[in-house]
Amino acid sequence: MRNFFYKITGALSRFMYGRNGTDQLNLALLVFYIAICIPRAVTLALTNSALVRSIWDLLLLAMAVVIFFRMFSRNLPKRQAENQRFLAWWYPIKNQIAGVKQRRLDREHKYFTCKNCKTICRVPAGKGKIEITCPKCGNKIIGKS
Repeated sequence: MRNFFYKITGALSRFMYGRNGTDQLNLALLVFYIAICIPRAVTLALTNSALVRSIWDLLLLAMAVVIFFRMFSRNLPKRQAENQRFLAWWYPIKNQIAGVKQRRLDREHKYFTCKNCKTICRVPAGKGKIEITCPKCGNKIIGKS
């Protein structure tokens, strides 16, 4: 039985050689696909319309086709360029979310945003009313730390 699984694994490895496989864009599309299944289930529970079911199913089928097309594609430069464009869009959002989370957990500092250049300035908490000079543009920020 163990030999059978090794043969299957080897066959899949040979089949996927030279193909795109799974990258960050495919994973994001898969998460979006799963997230769409939830409103589909709610909508179908509330309305028993064949038209609504067909629209949801068509949308999910189209997404599945795109996911599998990208996964099995042999046009690696094009798929990698698509993934890079996605990452160039996604990483700033991801970093901003991580920064907000980190600032919320930091109890030792107070954060101010410059109105001019949107730079985030960090000062020690508990110092009372202070005037902060933005290190980037020199704008004065007055606030309570």
